[in-house]
Amino acid sequence: MTYISLAIYFCKLSVYAYKQTTLAEQFMCLGIPMQIKSIDGFTAHCEAKGITRDVSLFMMQDDNLAINDFIVVHVGYAIQKITKQEAQTAWELYDQMLESGI
Repeated sequence: MTYISLAIYFCKLSVYAYKQTTLAEQFMCLGIPMQIKSIDGFTAHCEAKGITRDVSLFMMQDDNLAINDFIVVHVGYAIQKITKQEAQTAWELYDQMLESGI
């Protein structure tokens, strides 16, 4: 199971669990797909849906990352390289969650 399919499964479970919890329990962490726009050492300037962030590549320093690659970002760190299709699928799911009021 890939990270994205696992994240999608987790999100579907979370939607169900979300409706069964109190407000204090309704927070979760997600990795955000972003596209690398530039790289300077172990820092990448990334973009997703018009939002830009500087992201640490320290945990992926052994990976061969390049401009226009897609990565999953969690708490400011790149944690996995993904395909453009995987990034698009994740954003479609996130958009559905936002549209449903979650």
